[in-house]
Amino acid sequence: MTEPAWRQRFRAPRFTAPQWARDVPERMVYGSNHEGTFEVYAFDWRDGVERRLTSRPAGTGFRVPSRITPDGSSVWWWDDAGGSEFGIWRTQPFGGGEARLATGLAPAYSAWTALGRGFAVVGRSTDAEGTTIDLVRDGSTQRLYAHRESAHVGALSRDETLLSMSHSEHGDARNPAVRVVDLSGAIVAELWDGPGRGLEPGRWSPVAGDQRLIVQHDRGGARRPLVFDAAARAERELPIDLPGEVDADWYPDARALLLRHEHRGRGELYRYLLDEGSLARLPTPPGSIDWAAVRPKGTVWYSLSTSTAPRVVGTVDGGHVLPRTKIDIPAGRPYRDVDVSGVHGFVVEPAGARPHPTIFIIHGGPTAHDNDAFSATVQAWVDHGYCVAMVNYRGSTGYGKAWRDAIKGKPGLTELEDIARVHDRLITDGIADPKRTILSGGSWGGYLTLLGLGTQPERWGLGIGGVPIGDYVAAFEDEMEPLKRYDAALFGGTPAQVPEVYRERNPITFVDRVRVPAMLLVGRNDPRCPARSVDLYVERLRALGKTFELYEYEAGHGSLKLEEQLGQLERQLAFAARHLGTTPPLS
Repeated sequence: MTEPAWRQRFRAPRFTAPQWARDVPERMVYGSNHEGTFEVYAFDWRDGVERRLTSRPAGTGFRVPSRITPDGSSVWWWDDAGGSEFGIWRTQPFGGGEARLATGLAPAYSAWTALGRGFAVVGRSTDAEGTTIDLVRDGSTQRLYAHRESAHVGALSRDETLLSMSHSEHGDARNPAVRVVDLSGAIVAELWDGPGRGLEPGRWSPVAGDQRLIVQHDRGGARRPLVFDAAARAERELPIDLPGEVDADWYPDARALLLRHEHRGRGELYRYLLDEGSLARLPTPPGSIDWAAVRPKGTVWYSLSTSTAPRVVGTVDGGHVLPRTKIDIPAGRPYRDVDVSGVHGFVVEPAGARPHPTIFIIHGGPTAHDNDAFSATVQAWVDHGYCVAMVNYRGSTGYGKAWRDAIKGKPGLTELEDIARVHDRLITDGIADPKRTILSGGSWGGYLTLLGLGTQPERWGLGIGGVPIGDYVAAFEDEMEPLKRYDAALFGGTPAQVPEVYRERNPITFVDRVRVPAMLLVGRNDPRCPARSVDLYVERLRALGKTFELYEYEAGHGSLKLEEQLGQLERQLAFAARHLGTTPPLS
């Protein structure tokens, strides 16, 4: 029996951006779910063979992507407990074989890793130590860095003598500084733009002896690259006259940069000649480009997705890279832009007469944003007769620093104001049925869902929160160490320091005002939105006699198993149908 279209679309493989071995670029590694669970794969262009390296019950390599050594001989992948993200690195031969411990370091959360020839630089984060960075070589470990505040490993220079890193020793994890150290841990250079302004290290020049590093900054109000010469401690900002935000990568001769430009959820690529300061657009179709890189011989690889077609990695000259296994699936319906009082987002409508039952699917992060990209989940709701709205509220990335920083010190309620503006517009325009609107989302979107049900009870007919936060104080106590630092920077302090800010933005504060049924989906091993915060919220719902459904599963911040994802969405569709009288799950 043929599956319905909504289920078929989930068969389109998801994958991470490929990473190739620096010295043997024919070898690459990536994560993919095309065999049902997200796992780590190795592929060699010379023999055309794809090998699955991992097979774990909860999946591997999504939250912490795998790494390949410069010589392509082995792959490192992150081994955690049940999707908890608390784990260790294992190393495995590229061609397959037994995996073994990569280091003698104790389990921790990953603070990123850089692999060199015969050694590794390993970043770790724990409640006890904060962030540590260690050089691991020949079975020995040398501590390069330690600090209570958040930090992460960047990249090794081409000659492997210098290491870039990001840190927030100044106390603001949302706006880090960049540091360059040698392999003894001695500081070579420091780059910081001062309070409230962040920097992130990118790639080093691929030319031997060239110690220039790409650094992303937001000095002009939007994300842009600069070139930092670590040896000379000199920087060069690039006058790039494009709207939106820009990331950069090197061309092999280091005389040009590949620019990935994004504006209002859609992307394009440019070649920027450093000597001339000139831009040339590369030929790519319209859509969302979330990754791009230049191969050693100058071929540009990039990933493209649109609302109607799944994500693929291809080449600018028309070649195909990923997925290795192609699957034909039904096309999705196209998104259209929506703009309301400066708030941008996307809407996709089903066939049939207006007004439609409407679901707001709110993105997580909050440092993320929705774009013109394929979503099997969005298209599934459309197949069942719903209009889907996606809102890039204040706090989202992609719209400049002022937009991203607008929620600092006042998160939660600010985003909900923007969502309400779009909600009002869709009702005024006759698109959304005001009696059948759902507030939903995952992660930060799940937090906003529970907060919105309590602070905007008259707006919503139903709520669906995936991996949400129910009690923010409990979540702060239990969440992974890097997120504690991020939340403190976002809220203006810890719950002990600014209790009123957390109280005013805590879903459990307003649980007594919830009027409509709510569904909560919880990963029991989630380190980002810990389950206990939802347990406390559910206790209050139950005590107040509220209508709710709770679905729990043994994984972390979302399941990496295809059948589990399908089952969860089917439950949501059935929940909505029972309470709103809409179409039950198509089978």
